[in-house]
Amino acid sequence: MSEEVNKYSADSIQALEGMEHVRMRPSMYIGDVGVRGLHHLVYEVVDNSIDEALAGHCDTIEVTINEDNSITTKDNGRGIPIGIHKKEGVSALEVVMTKIGAGGKFDKDSYKVSGGLHGVGVSCVNALSDSLKATVFRDGKIWEQEYERGKTLYPVKSVGDTDITGTVVTFLPDRSIFQQTTEYNYDTLASRMRELSYLNKGIKITLTDKRNVDEKGDFVHEVFHSEEGLKEFVKFLDGSRNPIIEDVISMEGEKNEIPVEVAMTYNDSYVENLHSYVNNINTHEGGTHLSGFRRGLTSTLKKYADASGMLDKLKFEIAGDDFREGLTAIVSVKVGEPQFEGQTKTKLGNREVTSAVSQAVSEMLENYLEENPNDAKRIIQKVILAAQARHAAKKAREMVQRKTVMSIGGLPGKLSDCSEQDPALCEVFLVEGDSAGGTAKQGRDRNFQAILPLRGKILNVEKAMHHKVFENEEIRNIFTALGVTIGTEEDSKALNISKLRYHKVVIMCDADVDGSHISTLILTFFFRYMKELIENGNIYIAAPPLYLVKKGAKKRYAWNDDQRDQIVNEFGDNSKIQRYKGLGEMNAEQLWDTTMNPDYRTLRKVTIDNLAEADHVFSMLMGDEVPPRRKFIEDNAVYANIDA
Repeated sequence: MSEEVNKYSADSIQALEGMEHVRMRPSMYIGDVGVRGLHHLVYEVVDNSIDEALAGHCDTIEVTINEDNSITTKDNGRGIPIGIHKKEGVSALEVVMTKIGAGGKFDKDSYKVSGGLHGVGVSCVNALSDSLKATVFRDGKIWEQEYERGKTLYPVKSVGDTDITGTVVTFLPDRSIFQQTTEYNYDTLASRMRELSYLNKGIKITLTDKRNVDEKGDFVHEVFHSEEGLKEFVKFLDGSRNPIIEDVISMEGEKNEIPVEVAMTYNDSYVENLHSYVNNINTHEGGTHLSGFRRGLTSTLKKYADASGMLDKLKFEIAGDDFREGLTAIVSVKVGEPQFEGQTKTKLGNREVTSAVSQAVSEMLENYLEENPNDAKRIIQKVILAAQARHAAKKAREMVQRKTVMSIGGLPGKLSDCSEQDPALCEVFLVEGDSAGGTAKQGRDRNFQAILPLRGKILNVEKAMHHKVFENEEIRNIFTALGVTIGTEEDSKALNISKLRYHKVVIMCDADVDGSHISTLILTFFFRYMKELIENGNIYIAAPPLYLVKKGAKKRYAWNDDQRDQIVNEFGDNSKIQRYKGLGEMNAEQLWDTTMNPDYRTLRKVTIDNLAEADHVFSMLMGDEVPPRRKFIEDNAVYANIDA
């Protein structure tokens, strides 16, 4: 190796600053450069408008998806300042748009609290956009500046007069950064805008999609506006569940100078749905505000239950989990300087928040229980039933973890394991039926692929008590095969995935209506009992082909009707089409080639973009209420095929 090539000196160190660093390492700023990161750009811009609303200067936000997949956001706030920045010597607008970490949200005189997780804001969006245009309505003038990939094209200039205030930002994501896709998903954006409207009551947020029109010929359009805030949010989440109390319990106030808003209700389900937010950020890892809520809830209900005498005949202690079964609750706090912890920086660490939320919840519940004795009685009865079910579930869990004579090394007899010992290199296929399972066993690579056949449709865990879930043989087999345990003395629902035996869990079902139903049942189970596996990116869905098109020695697989028609056109007349109605119709070689071979297969990773929305959808699809499920199917059945 030459001396020149091997030279490593001070000149070798690259000091990338600001926008260059964002473009070089975009995932550090927005999480990833896939679908999630693409949509995060919109959230960053909207967060600026929400900050204006939190400061009391904005009540209307408009978001538009344009024909070219660019995004336009508009608000009626004060408008970004356009005066000359003393330190930088250019317009404050240019500073905000081109300097990482610049913005009024760091000035506590301008914003007491602000949204946005990383504080990078619109400048990060500018850096990752092919083009961006900022228009500011302020001081009676219309001001404008444009940028390309974060660099200014001209100084801020006045282009007209106005009698309104506000900011308009239009940006087009850079295809060289977002190589997977630059196409925005309307439903994903709608979910977040709906969430923001509930979290910030009184604000009107509109979302318009200029790529699509409705039956009237108008652009697809929705308005999100909530007068009751979290109370309406809880009603939305519990829309397909049966309530056991008459109304949503809610409060809004300030404790220790921390604004706290809480809404909660109880239903007859067996799951707990707690959603927490800090400055509009969904803290799905929880934190001190959630700890405060649980402390206030448990102590207040326990005190009431003891005083009522309803626990006198109970032969065992009530646990904290028992007070939260069938509970749907949302906790939202506004913190001036939030400290985030956890793997994804969505766990609140501010200790002072715990007591503030705990006090607020205790006062709210004490007043409600005293004023609504009938509801109070129904809640305590639900708690007692939960405690009884917990004891039954504990025995059922022990069955999951107990080694039996019929299983070798504690593994299910049906499991065909792989020889690789490193979980990071192993994958397991949950296969619908013994027939397809047999084919998969023959076609797999035994070194790193395991097969677990599931018999028929597993239990719908959305409508089952916990002990029934753990008594179900197929679910026990999944727990045992994965090496995952559930339940500790401290938390009967805590999941231990430290001994997860496969880091890739693939749901492989038939490409028909029954297969889709089974996939949904399995996904419901993972969402309710192993959510961490979804959040960690361990769950996938296989995509077997629908068709095999052959003509002579030529053959191609198709995953949809359009691909089938395209192949038929290429092959010409006399092409033969085989429709696969199930995995069992493929031989081992075909299943390997199309669905299991890592070099050619398509796997869809299961992710959760919006936890509250996911909870709502699962409860609607798998719960007892038929009307909302029927409407969902009617609205989304455009591409559904009814098998004969």
